[in-house]
Amino acid sequence: MLLLLLLLLLLLFLLLLLLLLLLLLMLLLLLLLQLLILLQQLLVLLLLLLLLLLLLLLLLLLLLRCYGCCCCYCCCCYCCCCCCCCCYCCN
Repeated sequence: MLLLLLLLLLLLFLLLLLLLLLLLLMLLLLLLLQLLILLQQLLVLLLLLLLLLLLLLLLLLLLLRCYGCCCCYCCCCYCCCCCCCCCYCCN
């Protein structure tokens, strides 16, 4: 009878240990899932930042683009070639 009781206690202890291990495994998986969600959010934020940087670069290229005809002329002992109508060599 005592042996049966000890066996039952050992089985109960092993069952509790298994339950504890399963609980720790579930917690580890939950932490891994949280990490993956955080990495996904970081990746989305990085992609949005890259898109914003590309849009700013495109806007800068559009603003710095010269319009009008190209002209080359010499005055005041300087020779200038310019594709911007707002560009002058001498006053």
